[in-house]
Amino acid sequence: MNTNYKHVKKSCSLLLQWGALLAIAGALLSPAGAQQAKLIKAKDGSGVVGYKDTPILPWAGYHKHDPDRPLPKEVVPGKPSAQEKVGSAPSDAIVLFDGTDTSQWQPNKWKIEDGELEATEGDIYTTQSFGDCQLHVEWQAPDPPRGPQMNRGNSGVYFMSRYEVQISDSYTEKVYPDGSAAAIYGETPPLVNATLPPGKWQTYDIIFTAPVFEDDKLVKKATVTMFHNGLLVHHNTEIHGPCAWRKIEPYTAHPARQPLRLQAHGNPVRFRNIWLRPLNPQPDKPDR
Repeated sequence: MNTNYKHVKKSCSLLLQWGALLAIAGALLSPAGAQQAKLIKAKDGSGVVGYKDTPILPWAGYHKHDPDRPLPKEVVPGKPSAQEKVGSAPSDAIVLFDGTDTSQWQPNKWKIEDGELEATEGDIYTTQSFGDCQLHVEWQAPDPPRGPQMNRGNSGVYFMSRYEVQISDSYTEKVYPDGSAAAIYGETPPLVNATLPPGKWQTYDIIFTAPVFEDDKLVKKATVTMFHNGLLVHHNTEIHGPCAWRKIEPYTAHPARQPLRLQAHGNPVRFRNIWLRPLNPQPDKPDR
């Protein structure tokens, strides 16, 4: 009887110890336990709270959940445009064409009609120069289709005046894949053909990262991530060199920023609602 009592007493003691351990673990894992970590406020008085007793993120230089890390910039999103109405640009964008004038472009012979910019004679170039950027452009191929085979709805968007994303009526025309709408011209076709019928407004939303040179040596190729009419058609796709027809052009060193260029290819392609956001390639680091 005495032996059984000692056994029961020992078992109860073990159960109590396990219960205490579980209670401690529960407190640490519960929201109340989490609140025991010391929340502090940002030094700038913004009221943002976070932690300073967490590890430093090696790729960023801030603590994990650091309240002193700069908040993302607030930008009012633009309204998407319908087929019959021009939308608005984001609040931090450079508006390259809003339907009224071509003051953001070098002198040219293109014409404005009904708030739309029509390609006529000669390529046009922006007055400002750009490197990494986000570009939004809307375009329309003529309806009914006009021009000879292989030149219907033909135009192009040239980043840094030399790296082309193709514009083409790929709804009705069957051209070589690396010359179809949304192709990196002469290099890489889009993942899908998202082209709408002639006469419908189409959108390109493109993230372009410029090539990087050290003296005359290429150290990083340009890349494109792109949505055509809302569908992903390029995802960090490398550009292998300047646009060229029937030949391969190697990279040659050039300035870090150059004008954006729109192509006139003998077809009355129309454009509207063109805006661009220059992108900072290097995130801000904390002051040390």
